[in-house]
Amino acid sequence: MNIPFLGNRRQKIGFPASEGIADLLAECELLRSQAYRAGVRLDDSPASLEALDQLVPGWRDDEETLTWLGNDAGLYLGTVIVRTVPGAAWEIRSDGQPVVRLASGREFDVVDCGHAWAAHGVPELSQLYAEVAEA
Repeated sequence: MNIPFLGNRRQKIGFPASEGIADLLAECELLRSQAYRAGVRLDDSPASLEALDQLVPGWRDDEETLTWLGNDAGLYLGTVIVRTVPGAAWEIRSDGQPVVRLASGREFDVVDCGHAWAAHGVPELSQLYAEVAEA
């Protein structure tokens, strides 16, 4: 039914501008709160990834926390890469998964890496960053 005074209620929903995506993905609230409680300052630097690698993984006993923290760890890793590696940028794949695309065209699934780190501690976030920064 078309009711003119209601206007077009079906609006196309898109993604915010790339700066908006970067800011949104950088929030990582659970990871930031866990790090803060452990005395680790997350300043979006490669050194903060090394500090995260040293945290005692008390979250591994809680499946829900593990999942959320893994997601946040991956998004934080991506944030550090995008902010410090020239030419790196966030991209949202067709399945909705955020990935980091490097200047070389290589796609890096940081969320998957974050889940592996949260669950097993390896590969370390700082090692992943070093691998990407070299490329």
